[in-house]
Amino acid sequence: MSMQRVLLADDEEELRRSTAQALELSGFQVQTLASAEQVLELIGYSFEGVIVSDIRMPGMDGMTLMQRVRELDAEIPVILVTGHGDVQLAVKAMREGAYDFIEKPFTTSHLAGVLRRAQDRRNLVLENRRLRAVAGKRDDIETRLPGRTQVMVDLRYQIRAIGAADADTLIIGETGVGKEVVARALHDVSARANRPFIAINCASLPETLIESELFGHEAGAFPGALRPRYGKFEHGRGGTILLDEIGSMPIDLQAKFLRVLQERVITRLGSNEPVGLDVRFIATSKVDLEAEVAAGRFRADLLYRLNVVTLRVPSLAQRRADIPLLFLQLVREAAARYGREDMDVPQEVVMSVAQRDWPGNVRELRNAADRLVLGLDMRPGDGGALVKPESGRLADRVAAFERNIIAAAISANGGALKPVYEQLGISRKTLYEKMQKYGLDKKLLSPDGLAELGEEI
Repeated sequence: MSMQRVLLADDEEELRRSTAQALELSGFQVQTLASAEQVLELIGYSFEGVIVSDIRMPGMDGMTLMQRVRELDAEIPVILVTGHGDVQLAVKAMREGAYDFIEKPFTTSHLAGVLRRAQDRRNLVLENRRLRAVAGKRDDIETRLPGRTQVMVDLRYQIRAIGAADADTLIIGETGVGKEVVARALHDVSARANRPFIAINCASLPETLIESELFGHEAGAFPGALRPRYGKFEHGRGGTILLDEIGSMPIDLQAKFLRVLQERVITRLGSNEPVGLDVRFIATSKVDLEAEVAAGRFRADLLYRLNVVTLRVPSLAQRRADIPLLFLQLVREAAARYGREDMDVPQEVVMSVAQRDWPGNVRELRNAADRLVLGLDMRPGDGGALVKPESGRLADRVAAFERNIIAAAISANGGALKPVYEQLGISRKTLYEKMQKYGLDKKLLSPDGLAELGEEI
């Protein structure tokens, strides 16, 4: 394990340099960064170090960085550096998950002490994760991509198998299924894990500057280019570059990108000198690229060069049995993210979640979990999960409520009935009678059976 690694983000160059030099003399390996955005390119679930960030920075500030880091891994220590007027803000950050805050001016010995304690905690977290994996419990990949259905078991197996292979990969899946999560997992299990992970949204690149953004430029390459600039491809050297929604890449740029894929070189705008490029490319698409090829919107040779390996991320409709388990995990993550206590999710809510369609997939399900944790009224079609009670006779509505509770309990316990009647405080005979009355089948409500049920709901 790499020891004492620190990512130091501060927009003040002199302070950044002096702090890094002092920490290096104290035995730390320090990488300095001028912006918070650069930090996110270097971390993942297996990141082995500690982050130190100033709170006040242009662009993304330290508070936002901390929140983004916690979304990737809530157990990465983030230490915030504050001015005198930011102390109340830093205390708020502590409540929301920051490891500590240090007020300017600070001594190197004080910062070093905080960093060592934070590094010890991070080492312990990573060691516990490794021990759980050795003991046959969930490893990092399963934590990020949970699910018992065969499609998810297969996906995790593929990630572990090809992660270290360094092959360019195409990830296909609907909006919100977690394609970037899969891409980051591939990066984190590869030899490039401690190098940059650069995510590029092909749909949002400015059309007039797209080549400069990707390939970089020399001074004077075009009006306004006053100084040379690295492009995103060159910035990601040694690491992984994610091309999100590559189907949106303009057709004329696809030819130039094909050459990059084939030769692993780039040429900055305004230059004739090729620059070697040691990166792994991962591309994602929510559309059928073969159909795009047939329509003339995507190059066939680029598709065949990209899909050396293709991973397909299933939608929630394809793994309905995972929805209750996934929702409960998202609720736990939301509680940690918002600094709330763990909550017991009512079983009728779990059943309602399992029965709903989720066209927005995991992203929509996460929104529902957030709303539940925040105590907001969840509404169908508004990122929620609760189904409003239907009108009708009181006896019918009470019966429907009772049926949902029993069905949710059976589903939550994987089809095992003993914990169900113990939790509900009824006898085994009573449970069997009610199951018969409501037409409930424990096999159908088990993880495998619920997937079949989902196709009919």
